[in-house]
Amino acid sequence: MITEFLAAGAEGDVKTEFGFWAAMEGNYIAWAILIVLIIMSVGSFYILITKYLEQNKIMRQFKDVRSTFWRTNSLKEGAGKLEKNSAWRQLVDDALKAEEEHGKMTDSLEAHDWMHGTLCRSEASINAKLAGGLPFLATTGATAPFVGLLGTVIGIYRALINIGLAGSASIDKVAGPVGEALIMTAIGLLVAVPAVLAYNWLQSRNKRIAAMLNGFSTDLLANINSKGAVKPALLTKAAPAKPTAPAAAAPAKKA
Repeated sequence: MITEFLAAGAEGDVKTEFGFWAAMEGNYIAWAILIVLIIMSVGSFYILITKYLEQNKIMRQFKDVRSTFWRTNSLKEGAGKLEKNSAWRQLVDDALKAEEEHGKMTDSLEAHDWMHGTLCRSEASINAKLAGGLPFLATTGATAPFVGLLGTVIGIYRALINIGLAGSASIDKVAGPVGEALIMTAIGLLVAVPAVLAYNWLQSRNKRIAAMLNGFSTDLLANINSKGAVKPALLTKAAPAKPTAPAAAAPAKKA
């Protein structure tokens, strides 16, 4: 049944037109494969752009945390200076909530573990949100070459069908299907390579953000346990030292 379906586009008058679109004419399986590859490519670039903007937003907000948050008198006051629904605001809110539940713990060690676990859960939820969409990139990078290879196999098979129907292996019988097969392989690679590069790049940026979140959580925990006494060193530029005036030379003593 598959053979008759593939051979349907090869029957009839001999076509002398060459090119990708001429070879795709009547080949519905090849069109379906091409559409799948296009969907993979569009989805990959959509995830790349949206995740890049999301990561940039978190990194930009971290600069505000370093410059304004730790200059306030309390965590509650600092939380008001952070953007709502941001990752950093979520960590602060979860830390303040854990501090309120401090009195329900039986001893100080248990309370410390409770606050540390709360912040770890908050970090995990933020990291999971940042990792959303990356499995699609990984899947596209791993499967797109094989999807293109399926189109290659179908193109070669159609070329063999044309040879069998014509009884000769003339170039006008095989050029179209073979060209289609090679282009399908190229399209599969063009879809897979950007997806793999985007996955690795976004993954490395997520690791940087995870390290920033972990450091901020540690600073929050230290600040709460010390009743606000411990704060991280602020990244401020040291004022340039003023040049000192040269000392006046002492007058020479007369002999």
